[in-house]
Amino acid sequence: MVAPTARRKARVSALDTVILALELLKRIPRGRRVTAAQLHEQLADQGFQRDLRSIQRQLEVLSEHFDIERDDRSKPYGYSWKERSPGLSLPGLTPHESLLLALAQQQLAPLLPSAVSRSMDSYFQAARRNIGTPSEATGQRAREARWLAKVRVVSQTQPLLPPKVSSQVFEAVSDALYRDEWLDIRYQKPRETTARPARIMPLGLCQQGPRLFLVCRFDGYEDHRILALHRIQQAEPSGLNFDRPPDFDLDRYIADGKFGFGEGRYVKLSFRITKSAGEHLLETPLSTDQTVEDLGEHYRITATVVESGHLTWWLRGFGEAVDEVCKTEPDADKGSGVSLKRVT
Repeated sequence: MVAPTARRKARVSALDTVILALELLKRIPRGRRVTAAQLHEQLADQGFQRDLRSIQRQLEVLSEHFDIERDDRSKPYGYSWKERSPGLSLPGLTPHESLLLALAQQQLAPLLPSAVSRSMDSYFQAARRNIGTPSEATGQRAREARWLAKVRVVSQTQPLLPPKVSSQVFEAVSDALYRDEWLDIRYQKPRETTARPARIMPLGLCQQGPRLFLVCRFDGYEDHRILALHRIQQAEPSGLNFDRPPDFDLDRYIADGKFGFGEGRYVKLSFRITKSAGEHLLETPLSTDQTVEDLGEHYRITATVVESGHLTWWLRGFGEAVDEVCKTEPDADKGSGVSLKRVT
């Protein structure tokens, strides 16, 4: 007869094995490979203390019972879900949740580099399977499947294809950003033929149109720089962590117009615009303090905005429909407290 203590230990051991298997299945990617050592590190970061050999044994078992490929051409072995495998399905994903994920994929697909969108493939595919197609689905799911054909996001500007970003670079950058770790890179500036080495402190990742940008500090400097991710030719973790600067706030950095090629300087902007060209500014103002004066065939718009290159391009884009442009110092109690519309 098995003692109660032994049975409890057996149940705990079995539960521990199941938990480890589920955590590994969640972390096995599609379209790229991950090693046992990388999974061991990911689990350790989440508080799962398992030795490397246990993870290796579990991966061998999983690759025999699931649609998981093991690349054993060289060591360390790499693991990934097979191309057409459903992977680890999302339990409890409702039709509405599936619809939201499918809509998100529609908007993100033309914007994100393939290396980025691949990391969400298993979720997007699970959502698509839940919804089905209009010809296959019935009832509520049929309505949701048809809804996908009724909703689109239209760009305000000429659509552009995203530049190519190395999957290795993106993974190294996002991992260093997550860990607050110094990153060693080789960066190629525009119109230069060679990439230069640098050590950077990654602080934020931003998407502007179809491009991804990394906000960072260079080692030995206090100012912040913006690097286009597709111009990073190589990125390697340094293994050295840093203390995140307490004075840096990504939202504030963006609001200060740094991505509009500005330095965060606020101005009181005033200009005259024809009614046909400026009608939308009555519905989508430039800032919370915007005022509009009706001049007959024109409006005079006054608002506190961040002075930047994007602002200049935006005004020039109206051509002869805009004139009498004037920029002055903002009121003393305005500026940083004003909510601004993003100029595109």
